[in-house]
Amino acid sequence: MTNSRPPVSQDLSSHMESLGFAARLASREIARATTAQKNQALLAAAQSLEHNKESLLKANIQDIQHAQTAGQDAAFIDRLSLGEKGIRSMAEGLRQVAALQDPIGGITDLNYRPSGIQVGRMRVPLGVIGIIYESRPNVTADAAALCLKSGNACILRGGSEALHSNQAIAACMHEGLKAAGLSTNIVQVLDTTDREAVDLLITMKAFVDVIVPRGGKGLIERISKHACIPVIKHLDGVCHVFVDESAEITKAIAISINAKTQRYGTCNTMETLLIHAAIAPRFLPSIASLMREKGVELRGCSESRRYVAEMNEATEADWYAEYLAPILAIKIVPNVDAAIDHITQYGSQHTDAIVTEHHGNAMRFLHEVDSSSVMINASTRFADGFEYGLGAEIGISTDKIHARGPVGLEGLTSQKYIVFGDGHVRS
Repeated sequence: MTNSRPPVSQDLSSHMESLGFAARLASREIARATTAQKNQALLAAAQSLEHNKESLLKANIQDIQHAQTAGQDAAFIDRLSLGEKGIRSMAEGLRQVAALQDPIGGITDLNYRPSGIQVGRMRVPLGVIGIIYESRPNVTADAAALCLKSGNACILRGGSEALHSNQAIAACMHEGLKAAGLSTNIVQVLDTTDREAVDLLITMKAFVDVIVPRGGKGLIERISKHACIPVIKHLDGVCHVFVDESAEITKAIAISINAKTQRYGTCNTMETLLIHAAIAPRFLPSIASLMREKGVELRGCSESRRYVAEMNEATEADWYAEYLAPILAIKIVPNVDAAIDHITQYGSQHTDAIVTEHHGNAMRFLHEVDSSSVMINASTRFADGFEYGLGAEIGISTDKIHARGPVGLEGLTSQKYIVFGDGHVRS
């Protein structure tokens, strides 16, 4: 297939339509590409990232300097920065995706019907995926790789703050596609910082099948509100750990510390710690002391503050809060029912965990907590595509239709019914 497309107009609407047209054509090409072709493209792109390290670093420094001039804080600069380690990590990520099993074309549930026909289901790509994200330029490589391996074309719109980095990474992805004899239109990265481009992208029903927003709550809310296309997303990561009365103290401390302090700014970090009243006298003073040693501010209910007087008083807003910071809300509950009730009312259906040695309570928690990931005796920080064996993830979905939880290759596919006959007609 050639890379031909309608002439690109200077008018943004016409330009976006031309990108969509090209992506739709390219989606047919990548849908029929062999696993060997897709893997060749990924491996060649990984090699290109490493070979073009200097130009990638130079582009990234441009973005960092612009961000510093604009007065962005250290956390923002950290998310924006690649460095040699980041480039190696991107290349390794592409190789890991290449090593994953190709989901496309797999046939399941093939059975003969009384009529004599065979009916089954085949896994197929979604088509064209629009991905809108902020800050982190490594998302360009990760998202492109997952879309490519799952047989989808993609249109990527990174944040304006990473424009130079994203374009440099896109050039490496295009080198990989060319090496495999595939169209560069399979991966398109917008080169405009005009926010109207996002508004156009999320309404291009004729060309785009799914939108995936990755970024802050404000971005995701705006996309979800205005998109005319299905959106794979999660809004909040209000994650809980419930320490049951039968919990082993040492285990509960290790899980709670890791869930909160391993990284503060991630969507699978614990934000509220629920503690069974029967274990609170033994557990709460210890965990509070360890959290304070790590610089975590504690905000507790009135009963919690009876055990740790220096704890700040929690407000109603704290139970809903996704802090993404060294702040932890703590509440004592009388039983597992109250813990589940609290998670149902205040949680975001992202990730919730129970620490318990009681099988019945563990099974109740699994069945009744309606989150995309529910864990027994494990840190919420494991809610991640790589940790789940997906190789990588394009994001986490808290929706209940199509994809739920970390979205890897299979989450970027669908299934269609297929029928085999030999001149069969319906009587």
